[in-house]
Amino acid sequence: MELTTCPCRLTATAQLPYAECCQPFIEGRAKAPTAEALMRSRYSAFAVTAIDYLVETVAPEARADMDRASLEAWSRESKWHGLDIVDTVDGKPGDLSGIVEFVAHFSRGGARETHHERSTFRFAPDSAQWYFVDGAKPKGKTVVKGKQPERNDPCPCGSGKKYKKCCGAAA
Repeated sequence: MELTTCPCRLTATAQLPYAECCQPFIEGRAKAPTAEALMRSRYSAFAVTAIDYLVETVAPEARADMDRASLEAWSRESKWHGLDIVDTVDGKPGDLSGIVEFVAHFSRGGARETHHERSTFRFAPDSAQWYFVDGAKPKGKTVVKGKQPERNDPCPCGSGKKYKKCCGAAA
């Protein structure tokens, strides 16, 4: 299949051709220079069913847990709609580690889905290669509504006790 634009949607306004974006990494003609570039190329590898690349870019110590057949089935059975990068922490040239939070958009069985993950990457200086180490669902953000009682304020539950001796004691 000949792709014109890259599946990773590098930018929302000006998409790059696949041949100039992720294809050189997937085909081994270049190495991803950042953790984010590796994340984008791994997403594109799912879109083009480049399972070897997906396996090779996982940190060697994490490959034992991989299920190649499941990766290939997910890749082939899904229609890939694009990738949104939510956040990056480090992972630039010169860094030894990085974190990329992303949302992958795809359809499977006709139903549109998303995969939201915060992934950890490691740079191996000996091979000049970024590797995917692991990923997890991002933790939710704590929502605080309104002014919170101070420890010596009356407890908002109406007990008449100080907050620190009542509901605040559990915190």
